[in-house]
Amino acid sequence: MIYLDNAATSWPKPTQVIQAAAGVMMQPFGNPGRGGHKASLRAGRVVSACREALADLLGGLPERVIFTLNCTDALNMAIRGSLRRGDHVLVTHDAHNAVMRPLAGLEQRGEITISVLRPGADGIIAAEAIDEAVQPATALCILTHASNVTGTLQPAGDLIREAHRFGLPVLLDAAQTAGAVGLKNIGADMIAMPGHKGLLGPMGTGILWLGEHASIRPFREGGTGSASESVHQPDLLPDRYESGTLQLPAIAGLMQGARFVRANAPAIHEYENYLIDSLRRALEQMPEVTVYGDRNAPHVGVLSFNVKGRECAEIADLLDQKGFCLRGGLHCAPCMHRWLGTQGTVRASAGPYTTEKGLRAGFGRQSAGLPALSLTAFGATPVNVALLRFPPFSLARAKNPSQI
Repeated sequence: MIYLDNAATSWPKPTQVIQAAAGVMMQPFGNPGRGGHKASLRAGRVVSACREALADLLGGLPERVIFTLNCTDALNMAIRGSLRRGDHVLVTHDAHNAVMRPLAGLEQRGEITISVLRPGADGIIAAEAIDEAVQPATALCILTHASNVTGTLQPAGDLIREAHRFGLPVLLDAAQTAGAVGLKNIGADMIAMPGHKGLLGPMGTGILWLGEHASIRPFREGGTGSASESVHQPDLLPDRYESGTLQLPAIAGLMQGARFVRANAPAIHEYENYLIDSLRRALEQMPEVTVYGDRNAPHVGVLSFNVKGRECAEIADLLDQKGFCLRGGLHCAPCMHRWLGTQGTVRASAGPYTTEKGLRAGFGRQSAGLPALSLTAFGATPVNVALLRFPPFSLARAKNPSQI
């Protein structure tokens, strides 16, 4: 199997991620923050260690790293906790439905208005787009860091600085960049990200990072294990935003994923881009294939294409029969497809464990009714990718994550 759907979730995971997640279920770990006994305290240390690893990756204080169910949950928490009736919102043209559906629901109820920031022909949004769209009631700017359809990477730092010039807080959707592109000191007021994609953690993990001056209303309320004498939600961070039992096995795995990414992020980004650039060059040699996104624009390891006269879902299904895991469809980003003028695409997305050998072996032969791709499109593999070899895993070696 050649797995090319890392934009949906990364696979495989580093061995230490699997070991840590399994370890907390194989050994006595209690409910973090819900007791003073050793098992509960051990669980709390795992949560704290993960928070510290993410804070080191993102910058800022560990208590401003908020654990969520996933990136969609983090975005909903930020959006619904920030906006009030009468507010106006700026959003990028490539926003995922995790952003657009909460906004559209609020707009439909007459609570907010929305303006879309339009890019140039290369898919890049200029700072001037913010200047032209700002209104007196604008209360929030939501930026998609990289498109989950084309991989195009926006100049987030420049756009954030421009939004701040108008006094606007910025929420950055880092679903496709966390773990590959540096986010420390990027300047966003809030950053939402999944734990199971570029951060290489298990599913069921998400993060909302709150900047030093960011304060939002709690999205959900309930037991936190703190200030239990009061029926009111505590103001203490991160408890204010983390009601209910945390997903400890997933957080243990995420802790190790964050540590792995912190050590290897530049190499991961370079390697994934190398593979996608090579695949793009090969696809562009085929007249019946259209590849989307400007080839010269900055990007992450995501690529979309279509085959003339064929439905994208049909091509994805045919490739699946040949052992390829790609995604065909709208990728939950209908606004982006309207801008592209497409009704869906076939998406390939690389990860740190995608192998050049697999791409060469798979795309180097005829598959899904397509002619074989030219292997001359693949250049020399970056030398520093050797450190990303995937080691074998044995459940018997699972360790206590509090000791890793």
